[in-house]
Amino acid sequence: MGREFLDLFEVWADTYDKTVDGHDKEYKDVFRHYENILEAVASRSVGHVAEFGIGTGNLTKKILAKGLKVTGIEPSPAMRKIAMEKLTGQAEILDGDFLHFEGLENPDTLVSTYAFHHLTDDEKATAIALYGKILPVGGKIVFADTMYESIEAYEAAIADAKEKGYQNLAEDLQREYYTTIPVLEKILKDNGFSTHFSRCNEFVWLMEGVKK
Repeated sequence: MGREFLDLFEVWADTYDKTVDGHDKEYKDVFRHYENILEAVASRSVGHVAEFGIGTGNLTKKILAKGLKVTGIEPSPAMRKIAMEKLTGQAEILDGDFLHFEGLENPDTLVSTYAFHHLTDDEKATAIALYGKILPVGGKIVFADTMYESIEAYEAAIADAKEKGYQNLAEDLQREYYTTIPVLEKILKDNGFSTHFSRCNEFVWLMEGVKK
């Protein structure tokens, strides 16, 4: 996960849960149906689950509730601290990111929410190629993240945020590495995954890849 954004993670840590609950109007649509999005990811998880960008542990709790083993991977010390307090020892949490995760053993499902956009498209390709090597046949990638059907749709989202006066959201959309579904679909297929994308809200899509 883009380590260049670590300072942002430290700032977000204390306010993240309030933001996802809809208390920040700029990001209300980004996190619309948040609980349903987490449940959709959890419901598609099988076996030993590795969660990239565990954040404050909200998705982790839902996966644990299904009786699955979870290993969390999180680069932010502030986020890890909150997650460890919330989860009270129910999951191991490693210091790592999408590309570096020493200590992770034999995952069956890789999950993430609201985090894969911290990687450039080249880094996303490197990450998915790596996942193709460590997952078993039938293993899954289940990521929910902001992505777009086309470059034009991405540009329209930025223009819409500016028109509404959502300056922080507009800056985020331009600063981080949001990509398109065709790009991700090609990367997954090139690395031996079947693909399925489903829309969760105005911003977020669920990406599911199953290793053939």
